[in-house]
Amino acid sequence: MKKILISIFSLILISACAPEVGSKDWCAQLQEKPKGDWTATEAKDYAKHCLFKSDDE
Repeated sequence: MKKILISIFSLILISACAPEVGSKDWCAQLQEKPKGDWTATEAKDYAKHCLFKSDDE
């Protein structure tokens, strides 16, 4: 049980460090990543938030 709790806590701690999808940091981080390694969701979110970002957001 202790190992499971430590694993869950570690996962939460690591995922909390990732920048929010659509933020400037996230866009910059994704630009650094080879495009062949992008997931379909990342590509869609990148286009939506980084390329075609509207002024009202």
